[in-house]
Amino acid sequence: MKTVRFSEFNAAPIDDAKTVLHACVHIPSWTQTLSQQRPYSSRDELLSTAANQAERWTWQDIEAALATHPRIGEKKAKQALTEREAAFSDAEQSGVKQDETTQRALFEGNMAYEEKFGFIFLIKAAGLSSDQMLSALNQRLSHDIDTEKQIVHEQLAAIALLRLSQGIEP
Repeated sequence: MKTVRFSEFNAAPIDDAKTVLHACVHIPSWTQTLSQQRPYSSRDELLSTAANQAERWTWQDIEAALATHPRIGEKKAKQALTEREAAFSDAEQSGVKQDETTQRALFEGNMAYEEKFGFIFLIKAAGLSSDQMLSALNQRLSHDIDTEKQIVHEQLAAIALLRLSQGIEP
């Protein structure tokens, strides 16, 4: 995965900065705001501003962004991913076992979740094992829709911030 130095991000043309940010999450208002507020005095300021802006996402923003996230255990999202986005996703899901039993359990859990809530199960998978993801999936199936929307918002923000911190070097 190609990274960008913080100084290069700060100095880049706005469209290049948006491309870097877009690989973190497909929320145009977030990429627009963060790219327009450059230059940042530090990488920490960028990450803090990104976190604050993520709190402002609407459910409509989040739902649209979910199309770029594959189901846990799958490689393809509903929407085509750039090479950078695919690299982030592959790295994040590296803990998913590829055996048939695990794949079947993830598929069935994903289908039950989507049937109940109407959107994909999203979890910041980086560092989690298949068992941990399945456990979280099964536990979250007991939630009501409002609780789950809040969790999805938190998980999407965590994924975006992880990608931003990994994609922009100090």
